[in-house]
Amino acid sequence: MKKSLGAKALIFTTPTWIIGTYDKNGKPNGATVAWGGIVCSKPPCVGISLRKATYSYGNIMDKKAFTVNVPSEKYVKETDYFGIVSGKNEDKFEKTGLTPIKSELVDAPYIEEFSLILECRVINTIEIGLHTQFIGEILDVKSDESVIGKNNLPDIEKIKPILYDPEVRTYHGIGKYLGDAFSIGR
Repeated sequence: MKKSLGAKALIFTTPTWIIGTYDKNGKPNGATVAWGGIVCSKPPCVGISLRKATYSYGNIMDKKAFTVNVPSEKYVKETDYFGIVSGKNEDKFEKTGLTPIKSELVDAPYIEEFSLILECRVINTIEIGLHTQFIGEILDVKSDESVIGKNNLPDIEKIKPILYDPEVRTYHGIGKYLGDAFSIGR
């Protein structure tokens, strides 16, 4: 028998990403988000959801661009910090020692130390209650060569991305390989 838990923002898994933006003065900022995912394959697009009250919300509205930075387990403390404080009040890059790099494709920084980056141009916004969803067309994916695996693509087991449990508010690593999609079920 199933137990009703009520309406909650609960699904496994949610990503843990740092969204890179610039403010009106060109100051780089990063904000940790978990409300996000791929929303279209052609054109390739990602969606992230932010509250209007956040510093990053204003930055994205102004610049119409953001980067998705995928932190590895190694950077869990820095990732949490980027979600605790506001870039309006703190220079998160100075405090953590992480390095913002200006994207050549969009008006947003990415984080040098993270091995997987998406550079995105905002193509749509959707108001959804407390959050606004930003749909970003992925103009480029950048990956460190050290995490490239088979098929010349990033390897999830080399990147070791951080996963987030939204209701319990805990971070987790990835699990083990189970099989190839669109194949194992045949």
